[in-house]
Amino acid sequence: MPEPRVHIVTFGCRTNQYESAMMERLLGQDRSAPEGDGDVYVLNACTVTGLAERKARQAARRIRRSRPQSVIVVIGCLADAVEKGLTRFDDADLLAGNHWKTRIIEVVRQAHTGTRGLLPAIAPDPIGEETTAGSREQVRALLKLQDGCARACTYCRATQVRGASRSKPTAAAIAEASALVHAGFPEIVLTGIDLAQYAPLDGTLADVVRGVLSIDGLLRLRIASIGPSGLSADLVAALAADERACSHLHIPLQSGDDTLLQRMARGYTVAEYLERIDAIREMIPYATFGTDVIVGFPGENETAFSNSCDVIETVGYTNLHLFRYSPRAGTAAAGFPDKVSEQTIRRRASILDRRWRNMLRIQLDNRIGSTQHVLVEERRGDEWRGYTDDYLYVHFASEKDIPVGSIRPVRIVAVVDDRLEGSIDE
Repeated sequence: MPEPRVHIVTFGCRTNQYESAMMERLLGQDRSAPEGDGDVYVLNACTVTGLAERKARQAARRIRRSRPQSVIVVIGCLADAVEKGLTRFDDADLLAGNHWKTRIIEVVRQAHTGTRGLLPAIAPDPIGEETTAGSREQVRALLKLQDGCARACTYCRATQVRGASRSKPTAAAIAEASALVHAGFPEIVLTGIDLAQYAPLDGTLADVVRGVLSIDGLLRLRIASIGPSGLSADLVAALAADERACSHLHIPLQSGDDTLLQRMARGYTVAEYLERIDAIREMIPYATFGTDVIVGFPGENETAFSNSCDVIETVGYTNLHLFRYSPRAGTAAAGFPDKVSEQTIRRRASILDRRWRNMLRIQLDNRIGSTQHVLVEERRGDEWRGYTDDYLYVHFASEKDIPVGSIRPVRIVAVVDDRLEGSIDE
């Protein structure tokens, strides 16, 4: 039987994106079929929100309609949620949990030869053996350092579907980063389910940062989302010591109200969170911040919502991921009283988004006339696009043939929507 053509569709977080790239490497780059041309479709699916699950179901149904002879595999968090009885997914031929991702060749073989249903749960392979060759479609390369979660926030399924926290050894992480840089990726992004829980036996996250920054040819190092407890003074010092370390930090807040933070089991108060922000700004005065906020968590009254708005404006985030609370079966919060109506959740989300965008516009306007260093990521005609080190999106025009993956100084001349418009000296 000939080898099947495999197409991987990715949903959800950067960890999922890393794992899709890992599966592509294991399958072989020539085995990854273009979209719309697969014998086996692997949906690397998310279960964090109801919306994430709906997207996977919609994708499976589209594939079923357009390519009825293809086999559909759901792998990852959504399959683990099915295995644990937290949800259902009836639109796939085969389901396999997260720990099967390192054995994707076997999963594809079983799917292609007729195995159906849910593959049994298995123990994970050592996380240090997980590597990628990067994604051919991206300039920046993701590097997964950590998996699993021991925090058990009351609204989140990560503990159920990802298991206990596991950390990649620092030596393995630095070696993987070196291979990615030498393969041509100018920016490395460190990621995990909760980087604040990164605790290998041979070092710390600060050690990884220093090790990666020692690699010749690296242009930028970025840290993905990290909880406030993970931002130690040693880590911040390591970031502050090298201009190639990006000055944008995404630190989830979830709520600006202490009562709700306690109900969420987040493990910090608003005051402690803001103290961490202030400490970072003392060491990196030009730092910018992103965050995650949940609107409509059970018990959120108008005062609690107002408190969240106040924190958003106090910090002055340049990036905001706004989530409307979605109850997830199997989590403690799903059984909490004082539910917030969907109408109220939508209204509050709209208010918070508007207040944040008004504040963001002021910050973007302040960049007009400045010169920003932009990592060029793509070209569309004579327009080039990329991000600053503090994660602001920039468009600029040039008739020159600018290498994708290079950093160029761009003079900012305007703001359009949520992006900066610039020009370069010809």
